[in-house]
Amino acid sequence: LEILVTILNENDNSPVFAQPNLTRDIPEDTKVDTAIVAREEVSASDADLDTIYYELTTTVQDTDGYFAIRGVNNPEIYLQKALDYDKFNSTTLLLYARDRPVTSPEPTNTATATIIITIKQSDTRAPWFLPCTRLHGDTSVCINSPYSGRVNISEMSRDPLLLEPGPIHAVDPDYTISDRIVYSIVGGNTDEVFSVDADTGNLTMNKIVTSPNSFLLQVMATQVSNIRKYSVATVEIKVINKSNFPPYFEKRAYNGTVFVGLPQRSFVYQAGDPSTPLVITAMDQDFPDV
Repeated sequence: LEILVTILNENDNSPVFAQPNLTRDIPEDTKVDTAIVAREEVSASDADLDTIYYELTTTVQDTDGYFAIRGVNNPEIYLQKALDYDKFNSTTLLLYARDRPVTSPEPTNTATATIIITIKQSDTRAPWFLPCTRLHGDTSVCINSPYSGRVNISEMSRDPLLLEPGPIHAVDPDYTISDRIVYSIVGGNTDEVFSVDADTGNLTMNKIVTSPNSFLLQVMATQVSNIRKYSVATVEIKVINKSNFPPYFEKRAYNGTVFVGLPQRSFVYQAGDPSTPLVITAMDQDFPDV
């Protein structure tokens, strides 16, 4: 008697990842659809020779949707949405391998691989002139106010000019790179009256100013290692007459009168003359016409 015995394959093995723990460093400016982890590195095997079904999740809040797998049977991990270092700089992904579809009523064996993604900041932004104000909810833009200063006509100053709201200063907003900044005047410098220190941003005079016309300088801040990253700020320099005398009040004391029950912003009147508003005036010998 010849007996043929067929051994049926029982689903008694779980999928196995060759590398259950992976780490990847990726630049912030990685292009969307770029493969982050190759299929071969995250494919699981199954001794039962079952078809493997994959699912990818993240354990870090607000990092959903950035990474995905190519398909339910293709575990290659790729970038699905553009990265922003200021939003998050690392995340942890969990890749599940199952020997049955997620919706299958049959018993399922599962394996898990952990992929740690670290994002490296890229040189994506031009220098920021300080002080500046960030737009609400936008970390990629910072708007600075124009700088302003004054010089005296026909007078040479050897010291760096005092500016408002502060000295010329720019930084690389990609702070983990923090490239060195150099400064130059690229416009508005009639007759080369002014110069800027390339390293410090200090603005100084090369010669005296003989005209009362103001200057509207354009100062450029450029990154040393990437000259395509630059910003331009406006510096208004007003030319004024030198002030030799302090202002003075026309009277040493002023006397006024107010009436009970008047609303806010009502006039204060001159004492002894309730029909004439009280006016306080000052003069300056440097500016007799002002």
